[in-house]
Amino acid sequence: MKKNKISTILIYVVLSLWALSTIYPFVWVVVNAFKPSNAIISDAFSLPISNFTFDNFRNAIYGEYNILRAYVNSLIISSSVVILVSLFAGLASFALARYDFRFKNMVYGLVIICMMFPIFSIIFPLYDLLIKFNLGGKHLGVILPQTAGNVGFAVIILTGFIKQLPLEVEESAYIDGANLPQVLIYLILPMAKSAFATTAIFVFLWSYNDLFLQMLVLKRKSVMPISAILREISSKYGTDFGLMAASVALISVPILIVYFILQKHIIKGLTAGAIKG
Repeated sequence: MKKNKISTILIYVVLSLWALSTIYPFVWVVVNAFKPSNAIISDAFSLPISNFTFDNFRNAIYGEYNILRAYVNSLIISSSVVILVSLFAGLASFALARYDFRFKNMVYGLVIICMMFPIFSIIFPLYDLLIKFNLGGKHLGVILPQTAGNVGFAVIILTGFIKQLPLEVEESAYIDGANLPQVLIYLILPMAKSAFATTAIFVFLWSYNDLFLQMLVLKRKSVMPISAILREISSKYGTDFGLMAASVALISVPILIVYFILQKHIIKGLTAGAIKG
């Protein structure tokens, strides 16, 4: 009993230290966002008591790069990617989980294989296609490749979850006269909402934080999302640490809020298919 208590205390100590080491950099950024750049350079670890200012946030929101406009661009791109991935992956996962057809295992294997290719390995033919279809510099030029890149992950998560759902419920619905769209909307979607929520959150975060593709496709500031705008700020204002800190804080806080609100669905969705029976 005593040995178990010591182990529990040790685990809590290690986890607490890990949490502090993870949270501290973000707290440091937020604190410095309320200080002028010269104060950050002279003493980056002091509290903004005598030199407290909102100028960094005003410059980030109303300045040249307009963080609010970038938020709208990020929301358009990431929300579109989430909707498309959820639609395509949901239908594909239902087919893989419920139907037996020729080359089914091969199709599932190809889905897994597609996840092994990083975007860097196909960027030249991808960019060439975007130029040929006149999608360079447009949101759609980021949405379509991000959708294609995230469908494989979503299919794997959703297929494993749908396989665990009771088949008898669907059979009863078919007997009562329900058609396939009704089964998908009124049965599969509600029962698998945790898996869909988990998939949507991860896809949204990956799309939101994707810098490489956004930086390559979107060149005009008016269409740049958050990640690309932050790169522009850091490259042009390399010494304006106050503006950089305020921009990072504005970018990070909404994601943290969304995560804390939906963390129950994330944990439930990731562990729901782990136990059979």
